[in-house]
Amino acid sequence: MTLSQELANFRQQFLGQVDSTTLAIMNQATNDLIDSGIVDRTLKVGDKAPDFTLPNATGESINLQQLLQQGAVVLSFYRGGWCPYCNLELRALQQALPEIKALGANLITVSPQTPDNSLSTAEKNELTFEVLSDLGNKVAREYGLVFTLPEQLRPIYQNFGIDLPAYNGDPTFDLPIPATYVIAADGKVVLAFANADYTQRLEPTEIISTLQNLTVNV
Repeated sequence: MTLSQELANFRQQFLGQVDSTTLAIMNQATNDLIDSGIVDRTLKVGDKAPDFTLPNATGESINLQQLLQQGAVVLSFYRGGWCPYCNLELRALQQALPEIKALGANLITVSPQTPDNSLSTAEKNELTFEVLSDLGNKVAREYGLVFTLPEQLRPIYQNFGIDLPAYNGDPTFDLPIPATYVIAADGKVVLAFANADYTQRLEPTEIISTLQNLTVNV
């Protein structure tokens, strides 16, 4: 089953569990975010990827530029371990990891969660790639991905048991839209995916295909 199919299946289950009023508010918030044009302000193919250093789940500093010295980097921004769509994506990336590594690339994922919560996400999903903490969304902001969760959604998230300030150690309710980039060794973006609809994610097969083309063109 593709990641898109898994995401669609989960969404169908979710639709059957949520009342129409809640659903209307959630759908309106997504549509408003799409209409805001946030995706137009994100990194595009051909752009230079901003360098960064972030802590991984155990507190070790990971630097993008150092990883690029080893080869291409797959960089994926996700909302947090509380997001079921993110967890489906992370597990799909884990399944694709052997192919990504075989093509000479590193995979790193980034969320605004605290390192402790990133560690919980990594353990829950049995992830063996780097899960980095972007506290305050500083890096996600450089990539043009950050928005503030609308106030009308906050009690809904709370009712779902999602305490964003606790997850992120930050009272702002700022989040990144989901985004995935393949960055060539020279720091240029060769594949860019960003979507204001958090139920949509990039298929790992597209990442693999891009890395294969990079290898051929080296």
